[in-house]
Amino acid sequence: MIPLRDRIPSSSFPIVNVIFIVINVLVFFYEFSLGTDLNSFINNYGLVPAYLLSSQDTSLIDRIYPFFTSMFLHGGWLHLIGNMLYLYVFGDNVEDRMGHFKYLLFYLILGFAAAFAQIITNVHSTIPMVGASGSISGVLGAYILFFPKSRILTLVPVFFFIQLVEIPAAILLLLWFIIQFFSGVASLAATKNAGGIAFWAHVGGFVAGLVLARFFQKKGYYRTGWFGRYYS
Repeated sequence: MIPLRDRIPSSSFPIVNVIFIVINVLVFFYEFSLGTDLNSFINNYGLVPAYLLSSQDTSLIDRIYPFFTSMFLHGGWLHLIGNMLYLYVFGDNVEDRMGHFKYLLFYLILGFAAAFAQIITNVHSTIPMVGASGSISGVLGAYILFFPKSRILTLVPVFFFIQLVEIPAAILLLLWFIIQFFSGVASLAATKNAGGIAFWAHVGGFVAGLVLARFFQKKGYYRTGWFGRYYS
C-alpha cells in the first residue's frame, strides 16, 4: 500500500518538513556522485552499532555525530523515494500541529530514539545504519495520535490491478506498524553481518513518536482523538 495524500489541509506552510525533504534529496545526489568512494562515505557517516559500543579510544563527538548524519543518508532510489513520500504525506500536518521549531526538535529526537531501538537488538552489527525512516516512523506515530480519523488516499495493488482507496489513518498506520513489528521479530534471527531493513528502528521510532507527540503539540485548541474531541 502506497499513501498518496491525506484529506487534512495544513494551516501553515510546512517549511521544516520541506527543508528535511530537500536536504535528504541533496545528500542522496551527493552520495550518487561519489562513485567508488561511496562505501567509505557510508561507513564514516552511517551509524555502526559495533563501532559505537566498542572499547576503542574514540571521542564522544565521533560516537554521537553518526546518530545525526545517518538520518540523511539513503541506500538507493527506492529507499529515498519511499521515505520522502511518507514524510511528504504525513509530516506537514504534524508540523502544523506542533509548530516549526518543536517539529524540528521532535524529528531529530525521534532519529536518536529509533537508532537506539535498532542498536539494542543487534549491538554487534558492523553494517552501517542509514535512512530517515526512523524519524519518519515517529512522525507516523504522532499522526495517528493527532489525526486517527483522517482518511488517506492510498494506492492498493489487488492481484494485477491497482486501485485508489481512502483508508482511515488509524487502520493504515496500525497495519504498517504490525508489519514492521513482526518483520522485526523475524529479523532477530539474522547474523550480525546481515544487512537489510532496520525494522526495530521503525518500531522504536513509531512508539517514541506516539509517546512524545503530546508533549510537543501546540496548546490551546481542540484535538480530535480516539475518544472524541477534547481541549488540550
